[in-house]
Amino acid sequence: MNAKKIWLVALWSLAAVGVNAQFMPTDADSKYATQLLKPGVSAPDFKAQDLAGKTKKLSKLIKGKYTVLDFWASWCPDCRKDLPQMKQIYEKFAPLDVQFVGISFDDKTESWQKAVEQYGLSYPQLSEGKRMRESEVANMYGVKWIPSMMLLDKEGKVVLSTVLIDKLEKTLTEIMAKEHPAVLRGETQFQTIDGSKGALSAIIQKPILEQGQQCPMVIMCHGFSGNKNGDLFELIADSLMNNGIATLRFDFNGHGESDGPFVEMTVPNEIEDALKVIAYARDLRYVSQLAIMGHSQGGVVASMVAGKVQPGDLKAVALMAPAAVLRDDAIRGNTMGVSYDPLDPPEYVNIGPLKLGRDYIKTAFSLPIYETAQQYHGDALIVHGTADRVVPYTYGERYHQIWPGSQIVILDAYDHGFSQNVYRAADIVSKYFISKLLP
Repeated sequence: MNAKKIWLVALWSLAAVGVNAQFMPTDADSKYATQLLKPGVSAPDFKAQDLAGKTKKLSKLIKGKYTVLDFWASWCPDCRKDLPQMKQIYEKFAPLDVQFVGISFDDKTESWQKAVEQYGLSYPQLSEGKRMRESEVANMYGVKWIPSMMLLDKEGKVVLSTVLIDKLEKTLTEIMAKEHPAVLRGETQFQTIDGSKGALSAIIQKPILEQGQQCPMVIMCHGFSGNKNGDLFELIADSLMNNGIATLRFDFNGHGESDGPFVEMTVPNEIEDALKVIAYARDLRYVSQLAIMGHSQGGVVASMVAGKVQPGDLKAVALMAPAAVLRDDAIRGNTMGVSYDPLDPPEYVNIGPLKLGRDYIKTAFSLPIYETAQQYHGDALIVHGTADRVVPYTYGERYHQIWPGSQIVILDAYDHGFSQNVYRAADIVSKYFISKLLP
């Protein structure tokens, strides 16, 4: 296990969908961050006043530390939208000796001070008392849009210039993983489990347990053409293990290291796979209770399994970008951008190098996704991104509607694989299971 993944569990797969036609959202940096200082450039020193009216020099605040410069203003709606997350980032990374400095373009001290107090910003705040267009600091740093953020290294050189707070958090996470490696507390086991088409390859991660001690376990279901590995699933599994929760992630039939040809894979036989995995996990003596999560098509499988098992069999469910669109795709006769006759599908459809079988299309055509999932009445979380071009986030919202009391997190501008900041997506799911499965 590398240092990056080890450290991430102390703070907190991309289960691939096999789509080359995934439309990536435009990176706002290409439009709004073009004039910001470039990586490797030394950050110019400057003087500005703090909230008490005292003149401060930037170089005196950031000496020998990684530093985040946050350019903002109380009159900026986008800045106000980002400030709660910036506060969370500060609270996460300040203990790791990362310095934060807010640089405001407010020309009214009262408004500036009120916003600082309202959002609970406890890190140093500086201002020239000028709006962005009149600001010398904005000119020196090339700030033409706010919020803008810069990450400086310990020598005061620019590491990252961005207008995207998720990109800042992702970069900080990866740097601090190298600076502060931690140690995983648990063990990993490789297992095979009988599935619908033969043996399923599985990985169990569990915390260190005393003899006779039990812990909860989360079953993890990957997406179409994916597998049990990848950053998203590994980050969640590592985090849960370090918090006393076991995980079992496996390859569905026809995927990864499991038996069966891909052309014979269907959602119903993936449901059968998952039910067999649940039965296996239920028989493990150290498992106290079970939960399930799934990404993309794995989210559909997880939701339908939750509706099929007995009440109380699953303590909680988490769906990440659940691909309930797969039924509509089959009805339209277009899966992953490949067209076919849905009323008379061919023996198989070529999806890149994969052969999608006729049975997949025929069973998807009338698959009772929401009708089955609606039979589940326990705790649930849905996480989806507004920039998901594979599965529009409205499909995630539908799950929230059929599951009264469920939680939903809609991540602005995130794609189907949560690539904008996979660490944040993993953190949301990990914290959810920790809150539901531990006393």
